[in-house]
Amino acid sequence: MKKRTMNLRRGAAFTLAAAVAVTGMGLTGCGSGSSDDQVIIYSNADEEAITAMENALDSNGYEGKYVFQTFGTSELGGKLLAEGTDIEADMVTMSTFYVESAQEQNTMFQDLTFDVDTIDEFEAYCAPITSQEGTIIVNTEMMEENDLPMPESIADLADPVYEGFVSVTDISASSTAWLLVQALVSEYGEDGAKDILTGIYENVGDHLEDSGSAPLKKVRAGEVAIGFGLRQQAVADKADGLPIDYIDPAEGNFSLTESVAIVDKGDDTNPLAMEMVQCIIENGREELQSYYPNALYNGEETDAANKSANPKVFPEKLTVDLLEQHQAISEEAKAAAGM
Repeated sequence: MKKRTMNLRRGAAFTLAAAVAVTGMGLTGCGSGSSDDQVIIYSNADEEAITAMENALDSNGYEGKYVFQTFGTSELGGKLLAEGTDIEADMVTMSTFYVESAQEQNTMFQDLTFDVDTIDEFEAYCAPITSQEGTIIVNTEMMEENDLPMPESIADLADPVYEGFVSVTDISASSTAWLLVQALVSEYGEDGAKDILTGIYENVGDHLEDSGSAPLKKVRAGEVAIGFGLRQQAVADKADGLPIDYIDPAEGNFSLTESVAIVDKGDDTNPLAMEMVQCIIENGREELQSYYPNALYNGEETDAANKSANPKVFPEKLTVDLLEQHQAISEEAKAAAGM
């Protein structure tokens, strides 16, 4: 009963235009009822988060009453913006900035009817499920073998000494890269960020990746010495004894959250959706936090290893428009680097 997800992530570009290509796809799932009787959940979440949510639902009486369909962030974001309340999903879990942008454009989500006791303030129509921070990741063996200095900042990754030793993700393909770009723009302004990105891209060469986890995988494998990726993954690798370490950059550890929301379809709104959202928040957070350690709710704590040294928040509200603005900076930097 665990294979409910249809994964449409592969090949997804982090652009809005990619979204509408999948609107006609059908759903498959377990359970005795048809998909019309089930809560249809669209999600951009990783496999670990999907499993944690499934476990919470299944152990609390909802097994067979829902079906997950997963998408890349841009695909699902584009569907939310393009389709609004006509979307097939009853519930979505999605990057919070996309949820908020879709609500602003389409007024498509229903206010939650239960208390959501978050540490930070969230809109009444969504509740956070995960939070991810970015950081610099290094292969300690490769750093030593190649006599490379330890970087202290993201800007350091533009130093020619690191040419061929760096891997980062492309903001046109992965939201992980937005954590890096936010840090640069916040600290150095848009022009400064473009200049630094140009140097980073020159050092990266063929190691500019579409997947947010790809730089870490290359650092693990010793294909590169330095990457930029999700902090909690590097913490876990180090704890497992791999030659991995992490450096919280001087520019700050910026973060993105993912939230759950219910599509408001009026009389056609699935009444089970609200119950399931409450179930995920009240019964799924313990397992979710084992993979995504940042505390989101009052009463939760982030363990010492996962407390970043320099957490920061971008000074502007995160929106799809801001993402596109930062994507344009990256494209200019890629062109300047000859990509």
